[in-house]
Amino acid sequence: MNEPAGTPPGRLPESALDSRSLDLLFGKARTHTAWLERAVEPALLRRLHDLWKMPPTSANCSPQRVLFLVSTEAKQRLRPHLLAGNVAQTMSAPVTAILAYDLAYHEHLPRLFPRADARAWFAGDDKQALRQATAFRNGSLQGAYLMLAARALGLDCGPMSGFDNAGVDEAFLAGTGWRSNFLCNLGHGDPKALHPRSPRFDFDEVCRIL
Repeated sequence: MNEPAGTPPGRLPESALDSRSLDLLFGKARTHTAWLERAVEPALLRRLHDLWKMPPTSANCSPQRVLFLVSTEAKQRLRPHLLAGNVAQTMSAPVTAILAYDLAYHEHLPRLFPRADARAWFAGDDKQALRQATAFRNGSLQGAYLMLAARALGLDCGPMSGFDNAGVDEAFLAGTGWRSNFLCNLGHGDPKALHPRSPRFDFDEVCRIL
């Protein structure tokens, strides 16, 4: 909803989320490494996808691909590719998501972006670097969308990059054209295991209004 002219500075639009919702997504959301013994149902993972697929990507290219590891067998396949410090939290998490990106995303653009010949923007041997950069950038963006969607659905997140990408690609993604980006444990975190929140930058340290 557009605010009328003369809205007092600092006043939020009427369409803004309330403080409780903002805390759920940002203010009180934490990175979890210890998990309660509460299962995450497949139906909730489908609802999660229904949310994270909606925000924007370049030409709607939507390169993110996700493997949700829930079985003991799948977790054990992942285990040897984790850094030692990430093993316990991952083995105990109800779900570990391998967030990957598809290097052949452009092949789907006739369906996903039908109003222009967007495939031609990325196709060809001379566009390999552009495809890689676009897939990685937009896949990372969709990974962030997934985390916010998970929090909005009442799940906690434990994202991490401490793993062997090449090993994960070989173990889970061979023959797909997908490449692993990062991992994210999902479930209901144990608040008793949280450390105090680390500091964040102030606005004036990292932002400029020009």
